[in-house]
Amino acid sequence: MHLIRFETPDGRILHGSQIDDGTAALLSSDFFGDRASTGQTERIGRLLAPIVPCNIYGIGLNYRDHATETGQELPQNPVIFMKPTTTVTGPGDPILLPAACERGPEVDYEAELGVVIGRDARNVSAEQALDYVLGYTAACDVSARRWQKHGGGGQWIRGKSFDSFCPIGPVLVTADEIPNPQALALRCVVNDEPLQQGSTSDMIFSVAELIAFLSRDTTLAPGTLILTGTPAGVGVARKPPVFLANGDRVRVEIDGIGVLENPVMDAVQHAA
Repeated sequence: MHLIRFETPDGRILHGSQIDDGTAALLSSDFFGDRASTGQTERIGRLLAPIVPCNIYGIGLNYRDHATETGQELPQNPVIFMKPTTTVTGPGDPILLPAACERGPEVDYEAELGVVIGRDARNVSAEQALDYVLGYTAACDVSARRWQKHGGGGQWIRGKSFDSFCPIGPVLVTADEIPNPQALALRCVVNDEPLQQGSTSDMIFSVAELIAFLSRDTTLAPGTLILTGTPAGVGVARKPPVFLANGDRVRVEIDGIGVLENPVMDAVQHAA
C-alpha cells in the first residue's frame, strides 16, 4: 500500500492511500493504527511528509562506494547521528539554505532510503528486524558540510539540523510491498543532472542489521525514522565540489517508492 499524509484543498490534514486520479482513499486512523478503509475518498490538495517522526536516526558512511570516495575506512559498527524532528519537510517544500552558512556554499544533498518503525522494537535480532518495519520512503539527508565538519565541536548533528534538512516522501510504501530492502536502486538528480546512482545492495550494514544495532537496550518507538546512508556522488566529494544553490531542484528517486522533489531557496528569501 502507498500511504500518504495530505492536506485537502480546504486545509484539513488527513491520512490515506493514494489513488492515481489525485484523490486518496481515507483511512480510519493514522498509519500506526488498524489502517482500515473508511470507504470515503478525498481530493488531495498537496502532499505532506508521510509521517511526523518521533525520532530520527541517521547512519553515516553506510555505502562502500561512499566510504571509498571520501577516503575513509569501512566502519566496524554503524556510524550513528541524530537529526531533530524540526528538520522534516515534505515533497515540493523548499530546502532552505541557512543564513548561518555565511562563508559560502556548503549545503549538500544525500539521497537515502528512509525506514519507518511500526511498533516498539527493543533488543530485536537481525533475523526478526524487518517484522518491525511499517514501511519505506525516500529521503534526503541535507548536510551543511562546514558546520558538520568544523562547526559542531566534532559532532555532526549541527550540520544536519537546520530547518528543512530532512525532506521525506512522497509516500510511505508498506513493508509487504518491499520484501527485500537491499535490492533497491536509488538516485539523486539536481537540475536534471544525475549526481548519485547506487543500490541499497552496497550498504555496509543492512536495514535489518541497523535496526538490530539501534534497538540494543533502546526502544525504537512507532514512528522512528532511520536514514540508512547515502551512495557515492555527494557534492563535497566531487572535483570541483558541487553544492546546492538558490533556484536548484533536488530529486531523489527510489525504485518501488517514487520521486521526492524539492526546490532550493535561500532561507532569508523564504522568510521575506
